[in-house]
Amino acid sequence: MSEQFDGLDRLVAGDKAAWDRFVIRFAPVIFAAVRRKLVPAGRGEDAEDVAQDVFVRLCARDFHVVRNYDAGRAKLTTWLSVIAHSVAIDHLRRQKARAQPIESVPERYLAVDPPKDPVKVDIPPGLLSPRQALVLEMLYPREMEVAEAAQVLGVEPQTVRSTHHKALVKLRAHFREPED
Repeated sequence: MSEQFDGLDRLVAGDKAAWDRFVIRFAPVIFAAVRRKLVPAGRGEDAEDVAQDVFVRLCARDFHVVRNYDAGRAKLTTWLSVIAHSVAIDHLRRQKARAQPIESVPERYLAVDPPKDPVKVDIPPGLLSPRQALVLEMLYPREMEVAEAAQVLGVEPQTVRSTHHKALVKLRAHFREPED
């Protein structure tokens, strides 16, 4: 298939047919460039969204980016690949900025206010493992912080969080009201 695309002038003038031809012709190029950056970073599932972001960037501000394309400096496919690469990098940076490990969030931001009138729950014997029951005892009636409970148990804080989560899953499943 030819690298040439002679409809850029019509595209920036707002010709929908030119835009449609452009998208059909260059979507595979853009998608491949995006995937080359995202897949090694473990974000391949974001490729379609990021490819759409490339097209948004191309047509933003009245096709400002497209208007600046210079055929004398690069082939159109090369130029589009560079833009796609840049948008993919921006996406990865945004994802990295949003992804904050839970261990780095202070406990006070993760805590939930206790109910005003706590309800005593009778947990059937054998429902929870001894360690799960102990973790719940430490975190709730004793009101210990996760780090403190981990220190007492001689384990990592993530182990306490994981044990707590597994215990809550079991309790939710046990106390879930049957569906009609």
